[in-house]
Amino acid sequence: MEELLLPLFPLEVVLFPGQRLPLHIFEERYKTMVRECLAGESPREFGIVLAKENAILNVGCTAAVVEVTRRYPDGRMDVVVAGRRRFEVLFVDKSKEYLRAAAQFFQDDDPSVPADLAERAVELHRQVVELLPGESGAAGRETAADSQLPLSFRLAALLPLDLDFKQLLLSLRSETERLQRVVEYFQQLLPRLRLASWARVKAGGNGHCR
Repeated sequence: MEELLLPLFPLEVVLFPGQRLPLHIFEERYKTMVRECLAGESPREFGIVLAKENAILNVGCTAAVVEVTRRYPDGRMDVVVAGRRRFEVLFVDKSKEYLRAAAQFFQDDDPSVPADLAERAVELHRQVVELLPGESGAAGRETAADSQLPLSFRLAALLPLDLDFKQLLLSLRSETERLQRVVEYFQQLLPRLRLASWARVKAGGNGHCR
């Protein structure tokens, strides 16, 4: 059973399969966890789950360290991880200093998607990215170019979207349903982004948003 338990790293983030994420490891329990995952010939996966209101949600994504960018004298580390597999937590084990879980891995029931739906999602994503300021827009463009991710995850990965919405996407087992949700979300988001963009232009022109 020991080897079947997946180490858990609760964070206020939703990680998608294929997505890369930089992490600063500073808590003692997670320094231990990452060191243990890095021991051996190939890094072991650990699970990233969304932490919310002193609890964790039961669907997450495994992560593997693909690069250690810095090691500090006190044991802290800067690492880059990549999302691997989605899982559902069956039960949590608290026998170690960090949480572990029995995990059931899952994939999509049907990965196919109507071409017109995919095209609509990509077009709305383009409009959203164009209206995002600064680094958020750049991150969205970079992620959209990563063809290794399923399209729905690719479009949502690094955009500053609501965490509950990202968690919903992670949990769904239909790419068609995820893209439908993405289209609906972008359609509701775009009017607010256009209003914010207009306000920034007005403020830049005369110092007043009116």
